[in-house]
Amino acid sequence: MARKSSTKNGLTYADSGVDIEAGDEVVDRIKGHLRRTYGPRVLGKHGAFAGCFRLDYNEKLFKRNYKDPVLVSGADGVGTKVMLAIELGIYDTVGQDCVAMNVNDMIVQGAEPLFFLDYVGIHKVIPQQMEQIVKGVADGCQLAGCALLGGETAEMADVYKEGDFDLAGFTVGVVELSKVVDGSRVEEGDVILGLASSGVHSNGFSLVRKIIDHAKLDIRKVYPEVDPDRPLGEVLLEPTRIYSKQICSVLRSYSRKKPIGGMAHITGGGLPNNVNRALPSNLDAKISKKAWDVPPLFKFLKKHGNVAPAEMFRVFNMGIGYVLIVRPHFAEAITTKLKRQGETVYNLGEIVPGTGKVLLK
Repeated sequence: MARKSSTKNGLTYADSGVDIEAGDEVVDRIKGHLRRTYGPRVLGKHGAFAGCFRLDYNEKLFKRNYKDPVLVSGADGVGTKVMLAIELGIYDTVGQDCVAMNVNDMIVQGAEPLFFLDYVGIHKVIPQQMEQIVKGVADGCQLAGCALLGGETAEMADVYKEGDFDLAGFTVGVVELSKVVDGSRVEEGDVILGLASSGVHSNGFSLVRKIIDHAKLDIRKVYPEVDPDRPLGEVLLEPTRIYSKQICSVLRSYSRKKPIGGMAHITGGGLPNNVNRALPSNLDAKISKKAWDVPPLFKFLKKHGNVAPAEMFRVFNMGIGYVLIVRPHFAEAITTKLKRQGETVYNLGEIVPGTGKVLLK
């Protein structure tokens, strides 16, 4: 515990709300979580001022090398999903969300995630709580196949109210220049494959929380129509599915051919405002709503919020977390590869002439 200062002894940093000793304890608590994400490309010791990561042509170190590497980077956060985590006192899942929101965006370009950095802004550092948050980040990094290279914890009692925190992340990856996936190779007749989401993921939680408040729902109550075994809050906190290892594996399986023309991570904006980002201006994505069964959670939210169908598809992923646009001849093989890695894959539709829009029918 930080000691109280007196006028005689002068003010201390603890008097302003910053506990240096607690911060030091957090560093000790999380070092094991960081180390379990390290591979041979991570250099340096834990607690250094910055993390180091090798990117060279050492054939003994790398299984594959890049002749013309392009670094890909991104930053994203978890949004107001953290408020639900705070209310329930569950802190070890939103870290995976943070990693997922970043690496799922990155692999859309065909990039392999290399390393990840996190940022936690918090009212007061509680070492046990911080360890749980970072544990979730490390879990996500292991699922993504990248190193948790470092991060920052900012204790700011004047910015965050008691109990509050925010979580964001930053990631760097690499892709061979000739293998960048940017939608330019999408063609008429291509097949649209969708990968199942694990739930709401990390978008639309402002609306989710509004629905809970409006309908006076109890997040600690089990609603059998959603999940017969888990309270609503736990279902909503289900971490965002991370697709990076599966997608990277499929991309690597085609060393010369390029059967995937475009990809999309289905985040805020849903299918209509994310799949369109993978389309040329002269083509549309024709997607059938009958191609998959919308999970019960989304039907529950729609019912209790009296949300219009179009608004649901504009805000939420509706059960589809990731989309690939592939050549028809390769659709079955890619589906098989993804299913073998545990993915649920749907044939959502096809690419047709148009103006760069998503047609949900």
